[in-house]
Amino acid sequence: MSEETLDFSNGEFKQLLNQSSELVLRQFENIHNQKGYNDHPQKEVEQWFDEELPEEGLDPSKLLDEVETKVLNTATGNLGPHMYAYVMSGGNQMAIIAEKLANTINQNQTKWHLAPAMNEIEKRVIRWTAQMLGFPMDSGGVLVSGGSAANLTGLTVGRNVFFEKEGIRKTGLFGMKPFVVYASEEVHSCVDKSVELLGIGTNHLRKITTNASFQIDLEKLENQIKVDLAQGLQPFCIIGNAGTVNTGAIDDLESLSKLAKQYDMWFHVDGAYGALAALLDDLKLEYKGMELADSIAIDFHKWLYQPFEGGCTLVRNWDNLRRTYYKKAAYLDTELANDGNRLEYNEHYFQLSRNAKAFKVWMSIKAYGMKRLRAMIQKDIDLTDYLNEQVKKSEDFELVADSKLAVSCFRYVGNMESKEEIVQFNRLLMPELEKDGRVFIMGTQLKGDYAIRACFINHRKSEETTDYLLQVIREVAEKMIVQKKQLIA
Repeated sequence: MSEETLDFSNGEFKQLLNQSSELVLRQFENIHNQKGYNDHPQKEVEQWFDEELPEEGLDPSKLLDEVETKVLNTATGNLGPHMYAYVMSGGNQMAIIAEKLANTINQNQTKWHLAPAMNEIEKRVIRWTAQMLGFPMDSGGVLVSGGSAANLTGLTVGRNVFFEKEGIRKTGLFGMKPFVVYASEEVHSCVDKSVELLGIGTNHLRKITTNASFQIDLEKLENQIKVDLAQGLQPFCIIGNAGTVNTGAIDDLESLSKLAKQYDMWFHVDGAYGALAALLDDLKLEYKGMELADSIAIDFHKWLYQPFEGGCTLVRNWDNLRRTYYKKAAYLDTELANDGNRLEYNEHYFQLSRNAKAFKVWMSIKAYGMKRLRAMIQKDIDLTDYLNEQVKKSEDFELVADSKLAVSCFRYVGNMESKEEIVQFNRLLMPELEKDGRVFIMGTQLKGDYAIRACFINHRKSEETTDYLLQVIREVAEKMIVQKKQLIA
């Protein structure tokens, strides 16, 4: 290692790159048997990293050995097929390569001349995304960290453009009458955080009840809008779900678009989980109206199988982003060097320091092609249907909710008879499954009912791994029943 810089010699660096590549390859050697979760107590994990600030450096090769032992080999099994919790995709190998290359050249994707190729790649990914979702081909957009940031960005653009005449960017909310956001009771919790951050407040977030299919009740929504108008409030935005996290429910987006237009409101779609399933011909009708949204949030690290992070906000034109975020600053002024064709991302988004999130998306699409990616999305949905059928056929499980997407909600019932006993047992089952670790799965609440929730969003799953999921749940549940009987005895 050079004493004058932080660089290794080419030979040393090559050796470390080769060693790190071996670490990556070992993660894939037995991936189909990778545990869903490695159960280590928090205090134990904390102890692994309990050390003073190092004054001298560690041998890099030994450091990589430590990383493999303490980090890679204990990681939650997002890569493998036994992860069903939350909405965790398994990533893809081309994106791993892309991230390494992007980190090598270390571009700051904020000013065009700081990252010319990466800026043009992000513009191309935005154009491709517009094409995927049926948006105008000149739509504007920005890559962000994930669905939460994408929804916040869409609502920020909505607020600043919708209230532009009131001068909201200069005067803020002072003196304005309260304005209201409408969404279903199944809306993601990041929307609550977003309306708090935007100064709207959760008192002005109307969560409308849903129907039996967990879609927003349109009649109740319109009635609430009329009530708010009568009370002197300003209806501002309707949020439609293009695949809820809980059940994969897709709201009637076309009807929501019509309501937004009728009452002169912004129409935002949260498609972070499910929007990209609109790529499938069999599901296109379910998403009718999504293309009419003023803004939409999506996640590439869900159904485009990207490693974290990779969210995206799409709006109907670039000007809406500029009207929301542009701020002239002398040290950022490149007007004399810009012939009018350079897109400056610092003028179209909040951040000035941005890594090249679109690069891995671009490389993945180029390497696999959309035909193959669509096939993987379809496989996830087919496997969810397969799980639902196995649950229905079994005598010791019951199906609570299914969807047209890749979420299944079910319960273990065993020989229990009362719903109260079944619900309580399934609550206790979750931490036991986490300790077991062979699969990683979580529960959720559906209209007050507790259920196990399995999300299929990993191209490495199969019917065999799906059967294994039920097998593990059954084995852990039966073990709990035996232990309970022994305690009673």
